[in-house]
Amino acid sequence: MEKSTYENLVLKEAKKKKILDFLKYIFLTFWALVVLFPFYWMILTSLKSYSAYNSEYIPQFFTLSPTLENYSYALNEVPLAQYFLNTLIFTLITTGLMLVVTILAAYAFARLQFKGKNIVFTLFLSLMMIPNELVVITNFVTITNLNMRNTFMGLILPSVTSIFYIYLLKENFSQVPDELYYAAKVDGTSDLKYLFKVMIPICKPTIITITILKIIECWNSYIWPRLITDDQNYFLVSNGIQAIRESGFGRENIPAMMAAVVMISVPLILLFLIFRKKIMQGVSKGGIKG
Repeated sequence: MEKSTYENLVLKEAKKKKILDFLKYIFLTFWALVVLFPFYWMILTSLKSYSAYNSEYIPQFFTLSPTLENYSYALNEVPLAQYFLNTLIFTLITTGLMLVVTILAAYAFARLQFKGKNIVFTLFLSLMMIPNELVVITNFVTITNLNMRNTFMGLILPSVTSIFYIYLLKENFSQVPDELYYAAKVDGTSDLKYLFKVMIPICKPTIITITILKIIECWNSYIWPRLITDDQNYFLVSNGIQAIRESGFGRENIPAMMAAVVMISVPLILLFLIFRKKIMQGVSKGGIKG
């Protein structure tokens, strides 16, 4: 009798778990549709012809005659290729310099011993409390006084450091056992060699995560490039899209505007899909100490 009661309880718990799992998947599916719908609508609009889009009194959620003419039109009407090149240059240089600064700073806070290290690191973290608007204003005045407006140097310099990335990598470096460092010092290994031969390979997932997040940040950068550049030769894709939207082209031909947005968004989407596991792995390793 007791066995039968126990089996009934197990069956009830299993049934309850199946119902909860079913409801959970229903909710996640609904939420995924809500999140993905804007991307679907963007792609769908870019595949509609100008005449077909304007003839729709009621928005249609599919099209029977997709076309790629909007993509060629967007490339021909605006210097989108130039915006892509500018963004690529800005992203690669900024990310490379940021990695150098972040790795060296994180290593110094994690492994090197110097007076006032904890106080300096605390003050360093307190800078995260300063509103971004104040930093942007200060950087704008500095870059303007240095006559670096409408230059790649002016675009890049304020973006080569990140307190959050330094903190994330510093926490990851701190998880590496001290015994490895002491053993390396006994063998006569320099700090720089230990950094490149031991620390970086062990913390590679977090470094990859930081790199990808910085690339996404640079690619989506809007406020700073908008402030510091008014020369079209230095526009990034975000500036370019805004310029397209404000022009007659962007307001009149919505499908072509959506085609331009799709072309700009696809590289980041593919980057995230390819490296999503690395990103999650790096964030989890950087945020858990033990």
